[in-house]
Amino acid sequence: MKTDIEIAQSAHLEKIADIASKLDIPEESLEPYGHYKAKISLDYLNSIDDKKDGHLILVTAISPTPAGEGKTTTSVGLGDALNLIGKKALVTIREPSLGPVFGMKGGAAGGGMSQVIPMEDINLHFTGDFNAIQLANNLLAAMLDNHIHHGNQLNIDTRRVTWKRVLDMNDRALRKTVCSLGSIGNGFPREDGFDIVVASEIMAIFCLATSLNDLKDRLGKIVIGYTRKKEPILAKQINAHGAMTVLLKNAIAPNLVQTLENNPAMIHGGPFANIAHGCNSVIATKASLKLADYVVTEAGFGADLGAEKFLDIKCRKANLKPSVVVLVATIRALKYHGGCELSELNKEGCDYLKKGLVNLERHVNNLKNHYGLPVVVGINGFIHDTEKEREILKLKSEELDVPIVSSTHWADGGKGAKALAETVVDTIEKSENNFNYLYEDELDLWSKMEKIAKSIYGASGIDAPANIRKQISELQDSGYGHYPVCVAKTQYSFSTDPSLRGAPENHVIQIREVRLAAGAEFIVMVCGDIMTMPGLPKVPAAEKIDLDDNGNIIGLF
Repeated sequence: MKTDIEIAQSAHLEKIADIASKLDIPEESLEPYGHYKAKISLDYLNSIDDKKDGHLILVTAISPTPAGEGKTTTSVGLGDALNLIGKKALVTIREPSLGPVFGMKGGAAGGGMSQVIPMEDINLHFTGDFNAIQLANNLLAAMLDNHIHHGNQLNIDTRRVTWKRVLDMNDRALRKTVCSLGSIGNGFPREDGFDIVVASEIMAIFCLATSLNDLKDRLGKIVIGYTRKKEPILAKQINAHGAMTVLLKNAIAPNLVQTLENNPAMIHGGPFANIAHGCNSVIATKASLKLADYVVTEAGFGADLGAEKFLDIKCRKANLKPSVVVLVATIRALKYHGGCELSELNKEGCDYLKKGLVNLERHVNNLKNHYGLPVVVGINGFIHDTEKEREILKLKSEELDVPIVSSTHWADGGKGAKALAETVVDTIEKSENNFNYLYEDELDLWSKMEKIAKSIYGASGIDAPANIRKQISELQDSGYGHYPVCVAKTQYSFSTDPSLRGAPENHVIQIREVRLAAGAEFIVMVCGDIMTMPGLPKVPAAEKIDLDDNGNIIGLF
């Protein structure tokens, strides 16, 4: 059987202008990056702003496991299937980060016969968006330290500098550093550190901005540190936001590529959902809704993280309303949540499946009851799934009153997800949609966090050390209380303990750190042991990535 990259490398690609024509985008509105990828002009997107919006389909998943779920694969397969049944559909997803590409995953462009291509480009440097974000972030860091070196007219307290440098790579050695060591000419030594690019506030701003002007305004509002009197210092006060906008000027235009079945796909922005808000750019999503009748997008990791942030942050900021949510699961992953070990997942395990369904059930109930959205469960099928196991899912479907549809898009592409596409369209047309946010803006920050923990995570409450409680109180009193909360925590569990599978209850969410993202307009609450600069595993995916004798990339998933 061919690997994902071998499938992608043997695919027939259409010229990007031909792909654009399927969305009625004129060739002159494209900025090509080679033959098979291009950026879409913002001027053109502005010209179609008065068009009617299509239906927004959010793809999310159960809590991720080592067994695999296939959220992006399902997104791509569903998009292909919608086009197959005669709908004008567009897949709009995030760009992969090099951290996971060379770390845990080895690629993030879908899988099997449900991929976006050119896969190697998308997984590696693509159109340079991440590099632009990295440079803009680090320009601000350089200008901050330069300001301090040349007299520090703003009286920035070097102990209260909050702005970190970033790198799009998993490098645990850079989590905590000391900068400016050496001679007097190197500046004033201080503690520093790096985050991964996807955790940068610049990435969040990039994905929430609605225009170049909005981008520049948000960049200027970034709080980079404080004075000794605890007065906030903004990026615009050191005149950094203009140059940062220049670095992001080309990147802010969304990227157009295609699926294996030569259907259009838009890929733009890439924050993680465990340490950021986990959604592709607002610009790409809103443009897609003008270009297609059905737009398939996704939110990162499980629904407790990605979907919660998509609904409570992105939809709130961009005035978006999903028509339906597709919750992705595999029988394998559900058995894992029921206590089955990885080595036993290929064997029939009905008892494990029954126990593991609590994870699926909580996600479904959250989406239906807390957000008022219609839900379709999409089962990403594996060859080892048995009839008895599928029968258990059928019974659960009746109990939850949600359709559960098995698909074989990994093996069969769009035709393997045809039933899922038909069910999604039918659900949109016939189901009641009472979408609402989990909390209102007026609720205070502590109560917002508590609401997420109790309602979505099944926690008994939240807790934080006295200094963190004080920080939250100060942010509330400083006029940031109306901001939504962006939770950074492990993706592997509803709790902050990644080993707790299923649907743990009555646990306490411990808040370890609080970060103000004034430009992105949300408050990050870091919980448990989650890191905003990941490390590489013992055997990173990079060890298997190489070039063959013909110069072809191998090992990229």
